Amino acid sequence: MMMPETARYTALVENNVLQATKDMEKVLDVSISRIAEDDLLYLQRNPSPYSLLSKQFLRRHGVDLFACATTWLLLDIAFYSSSLFQSQIYKTHLHLEKTNVYNEAFKVAFFQAMVALIAAIPGYWFTVYFIDRVGRRKIQMMGFLFMGLVYFALGIPYGYWVKNENKGFLVLYGLTFFFANFGPNTTTFIVPAELFPARFRSTCHGISGAMGKVGAFFGTLGFLWATNNSDGDNLPRTREMRFALISLGGICLLGMAVTYLFTRETNGRSLEENEDENTERGLFRCDMNTDTHPDTSVPIEVITP
Repeated sequence: MMMPETARYTALVENNVLQATKDMEKVLDVSISRIAEDDLLYLQRNPSPYSLLSKQFLRRHGVDLFACATTWLLLDIAFYSSSLFQSQIYKTHLHLEKTNVYNEAFKVAFFQAMVALIAAIPGYWFTVYFIDRVGRRKIQMMGFLFMGLVYFALGIPYGYWVKNENKGFLVLYGLTFFFANFGPNTTTFIVPAELFPARFRSTCHGISGAMGKVGAFFGTLGFLWATNNSDGDNLPRTREMRFALISLGGICLLGMAVTYLFTRETNGRSLEENEDENTERGLFRCDMNTDTHPDTSVPIEVITP
């Protein structure tokens, strides 16, 4: 027994409406006994012949792919550099130099768990609640903005944070994870899955995700350089850490700008609307009206028994 493709893929990409109907009958509570003739003809039209590597794709979806891939890349530079080097950051502000390795591991793990419990997980739940009320684009811009501001608040006065006994640094550091999850760490995964036509959706989502991993690679290398101390005390250097944190703030603000200029809002749009190949789109998305959308959905007449 094989898992079937989605009905949209079967009907719109494989052009097999009858098989899509049979697949839908298996999971719906009602029987689809008839498809209107006009709808059948609409669904059986051959899809536009252009491929992923074509000028037509670049003209119609190139900006969308650029926006999704770039914002995912910029997010992962900041998110992974902060996540993978939590222990290095905690060592400076928890004063673990004189403790043994077991206590150090316990304290670092404890603070990592607290950050996840108090900041990261609530950020996801905030997104769950607000994403259909506020919209993906606004949440993504807000998340990038506040991540950038928090990184600046950490980096610009970093010398003060190091020299003074102040737990405010750890609070601000936790906020970066809250606004990442209540922001681009969630929306960069959602938008590519909703934005592209069915035959390009998985491929464009994969390209965007792959660019995110490229960002994670460079973010990891950059933060490794910042925390590599030749003095032998295994603590980050103040000047390099300041530069790294301020750079992460700038990267987040760049992500906000890319979102504002090039990312389309998908909230309130059906997936069928994205099959419309005749919609004219300009370079910038910031002046597009996302409140009204043409009704290009494919109605299927469902006859109850």
